Amino acid sequence: MATSSQVVNAAGIKVTTVSVPSGGQAMSAKIDAKGVIHLVCDSSDGPQYFRSSDNGATFSASMLLLDQSSRKPGLEFITWDMAVTPEGAIHVVLGNNAWKLKLPKDEWGFFYTRRLPDETTFTPLKNINHKPSEGFSLAVSDTGTVTAVWMADKLYANVSHDGGNTFSSTVEIDPALNPCNCCTTSSVYGADGKLAILYREETDNNRDMYLALWDQKPNQVTKTRVSTTPWKIDSCPMTYYSVVRSGNGYLAAWPTKGEIYFAKLDSNGSPTAPKEIKTPGSSGMRSGIIPIAAPDGQTLVAWKKENQLGWQLYDERGRPTGVPGSTSSTGTGVAGIVSKEGELILLK
Repeated sequence: MATSSQVVNAAGIKVTTVSVPSGGQAMSAKIDAKGVIHLVCDSSDGPQYFRSSDNGATFSASMLLLDQSSRKPGLEFITWDMAVTPEGAIHVVLGNNAWKLKLPKDEWGFFYTRRLPDETTFTPLKNINHKPSEGFSLAVSDTGTVTAVWMADKLYANVSHDGGNTFSSTVEIDPALNPCNCCTTSSVYGADGKLAILYREETDNNRDMYLALWDQKPNQVTKTRVSTTPWKIDSCPMTYYSVVRSGNGYLAAWPTKGEIYFAKLDSNGSPTAPKEIKTPGSSGMRSGIIPIAAPDGQTLVAWKKENQLGWQLYDERGRPTGVPGSTSSTGTGVAGIVSKEGELILLK
């Protein structure tokens, strides 16, 4: 049985923290239309999957994401992202340390696995791009299109129109996008079917945050700056960040100069008033940050630093409600969901 604790703020909104099974490190959590929580954790045995049908009170037995043929001496895989459809199809992207072992460079890329609702195991790992790369993210549209997004000096994608059975050849999303190569990407499909990609620019060493919107059918891309506080540095800060769908728009959260900000974005990717909002959180290199669309227009922002999970709730106008929360949590990942009953759950 999982252990949990609750914090109730002045507005009566509950934030529940739930310990992940088997001492793993929570990397990503999603919820499907039935209210099932899907959780991926990293562990010494490799990435593991768990599910819970009772809001984290109990979890299933672990299921390894690595097939036997993917295991090699010294080769370690880590979770980068997970996407889950309303029906419960699970899509996961993994990376590895093949570069450190000096394995062939075509093994340094984007590895994908999935499990459909009627299946009992994950598919064998599939090498999507066969190229040294990082900044992996994954998104699934309402119509079942699966898009793998990654960086190798520029922003690239591989698209599947058959639910992850096959992926297209690599395409550059837009030559005008100039990502900070050692940071990451975060991607999600919007209500209008466009793919939203949050990334950090590096042009002229101005490390500003942008949202690129890719209308895939006509292959049209727009980009909008979402950060306000400038950050000019001559090297990559190696930061992580996240964008999620929220109604007809989006929520985005990111670090600037070690401090964490968030903003609500409209369907065109433009920040809405009051635009960029500074949180009490701080981040380290490559540590997780997530925004969660809470009930009644509220926003929960959660972050990880030095094995400590922190969070803050905001009302619909972007004003903090209650005091920041904090609890110990190993690793650098952050995972959380809103239950069908509107409860905010963070995995630790």
